[in-house]
Amino acid sequence: MRLLGTTSSRMVAAKAPDLLSTTLAFKDPSAFKVKSWGELLRALGIFQLCSFPVLVNNCGKLMSVARTLLGRRGFSLLLRPTLYTQFVAGENESEISQSMEKMSLLGLRPMLAVPIEEDLGESTGEKRYDDNMEAMLECVRMSHSNAWSKDPMMQLKITALLSPELCVKLTTLIAKQPYDMNLLVRAMDGEPINFPGLGESEVAHFLCGLQRLNKIAEASVNKVRVLVDAEYTYMNPALSLVTMAMMKKFNKDDYQINTYPVCVYQESRSLLLEALHRSKNEDFCLGVKLVRGAYMDKERKLAEKEGHPDPIHKCWEDTNDSYNGSLDVMLDIITQNPERYRIIVATHNEESVRRAAKRIEELGIDKDKGSVCFGQLLGMCDHVSLTLAKEGYAVYKSVPYGSVDDTLPYLVRRAQENRTVLQGIRKERDLLRQELRRRLHLRLRGGR
Repeated sequence: MRLLGTTSSRMVAAKAPDLLSTTLAFKDPSAFKVKSWGELLRALGIFQLCSFPVLVNNCGKLMSVARTLLGRRGFSLLLRPTLYTQFVAGENESEISQSMEKMSLLGLRPMLAVPIEEDLGESTGEKRYDDNMEAMLECVRMSHSNAWSKDPMMQLKITALLSPELCVKLTTLIAKQPYDMNLLVRAMDGEPINFPGLGESEVAHFLCGLQRLNKIAEASVNKVRVLVDAEYTYMNPALSLVTMAMMKKFNKDDYQINTYPVCVYQESRSLLLEALHRSKNEDFCLGVKLVRGAYMDKERKLAEKEGHPDPIHKCWEDTNDSYNGSLDVMLDIITQNPERYRIIVATHNEESVRRAAKRIEELGIDKDKGSVCFGQLLGMCDHVSLTLAKEGYAVYKSVPYGSVDDTLPYLVRRAQENRTVLQGIRKERDLLRQELRRRLHLRLRGGR
C-alpha cells in the first residue's frame, strides 16, 4: 500500500512567471471543448441550481421529500441523468470503467472514493464494518486491474471500519496519555494488545478495526496508494494515530498511506508539523493530501453547543494563510528530500493552484514525477483540472461510485461541506456558457 507516493524528482527549467500566469488564468472556455453537448447542458443546469443558497442548504431535505413523492424508482430516474451522473462515476464496474476511460483520455487521473462513513449514533456492528472492508478491497482491485492511471489512488474513511464512538473515546484517552504507535502496528499484525483505558469489548472492536485496515493496506502494496481522510475534530486525533501507525508499517520506502490535513482548522499547521516530525523520527515516508476545508458548519454548531472554542479559522483570509503556509512547508521539504515526501494540492481555489504551480516552477520540481499532484472533485472545477492537465501537471479527480441509494448520503454531505464552492462557481458557469455560444455560432454558420 503506498501512502501518497513520491518518486525521485528531477530539476526542470522554470517557466517564465508571466507565461505561467497567462496559461493558468483559467479563463479559456476551450477547456470545455472536450465535453459533449449533453455534458455542457447538464453541468450548466446543475451549477445554475447550485447558485441558489436555499437549494444547497436544504438539499438533503429536498431530496428526501422528492424520494417520498416519486418513490425509489422514480427518484432514481430523476437523479441518475442529472446530479448522479455529474458527480458519480457509476454503479457497477462497467459504468465506472466508461467514466474512467474518458477521464484518462482527457489527461485526468481517477482517485476512487468509497462513499462510506459514519458519525456518532450510526454504528451498525461488526458485520457492517466487515462488509465495508470488502467494498474497499474491491476498490483496490478495480483501481489496480484497470489501466486508468499509471499511479492509481483510492480514498477511505476510517469510520467505515471503526466505530466513531470508539474513535471519540480514543481521542479523549490519548489526550491524557498518548499511545505508542508500535502497539497499533503490533495489533495490525494480529498480536493481542491490551490498550489502556478501553474495556474488553472496546479492545476487541479496536483490534478488529486495525486488522481490517491492515488487510486493505496489504492488498494495496505496490498497487494502489491509499488516502485516509480526516473527519471531525472530536475524533481526528484517534484517526491520525491510526493513520500514522499504518504509515509506519507500510511507508518505509514509498508512500502507501497518506494523511489528510484540513487547513480550515486553526490547529492544521501544528498537526502538519507534528506529522513531519513523526515521519522523521519514526523513519517513514509521508504523503499529504492538503485540503482547504470540510465539516465547517457542524464543527461550529457543536463547539457552540458544548461551549468549546470554535476550531475553525475566523475568516477566509486566515484559512488562505493556513493553506498556503502549509503548502509552502511541504513544497520546501519535497525539494530537499523528494524521495520521502509527497503532496496532493486538493483545492478548487484558483489562487492556491496558481501559487502551487509557481512554486513548482521556482523550485524546479518535475511536475510529471508525482511529488506534487493536484486534486479536485468529479464534476466540479473542470476548467481548472483540464487546464492543469493540458499544461502537464498530474491531476486527480476524487471519484465516488455506487448506487443512487449508496451515494446519496455522500453527495448530500459533500454538498454541505462545499456549499461555498457550489455557490461560487459563477466563473465555471460563464465559461460553460461561452463554449455553448461558440458551438451555437459555429452551427448557425454551418460549422461543426
